[in-house]
Amino acid sequence: MATKSQTLVFVTHNKHKISEVSAITGSDISVLGMADFNFFEEIPETAETLEGNALQKARYFHSRFHCNCFADDTGLEVEALGGRPGVYSARYAGEHATYSQNVEKLLDEMRGVENRRARFVTVVALILDGREYLFEGEIKGEITRTPSGSSGFGYDPVFKPDLSDKTFAELGEDEKNRCSHRGIALRKMITFLKNR
Repeated sequence: MATKSQTLVFVTHNKHKISEVSAITGSDISVLGMADFNFFEEIPETAETLEGNALQKARYFHSRFHCNCFADDTGLEVEALGGRPGVYSARYAGEHATYSQNVEKLLDEMRGVENRRARFVTVVALILDGREYLFEGEIKGEITRTPSGSSGFGYDPVFKPDLSDKTFAELGEDEKNRCSHRGIALRKMITFLKNR
């Protein structure tokens, strides 16, 4: 059973993600980041799938520190772009692209396109007591024509989930976490931990 004393390391340098995950896990799990281990290396993400990248990051960290950890990879898949940016979402506009540069490239490619359908997919890879588990979350929606909202990160200002008339960036953290792809995947992981 997961208890308040259960600690997991989220294999990421992304403070936005750590904050988001901590809000979702609440008091059930104490979430640490790589910075808590003074580990600041960039872990390679060379797999061709979200599952592969999530496992690659979790395995890399676990091999160094031998502690329970989890990693995620998220992709925005746009119908009109044949599923792009997909696994390359974080570096769509280049290896060290900013969030705004990625959004700008996406909107440029979608200019004049009527089909705005898209989905966000997150895969969480958990390594617990040496065993590996995968959890997936998906949410469908559409790409807006202009960015809107100031909360969230990544493509949040241009993704409007089907369940709302607002973009992720307009929803605010609590509301977004209730319906987001990452929230769905993490709640699956938390339920798994509670029921062990």
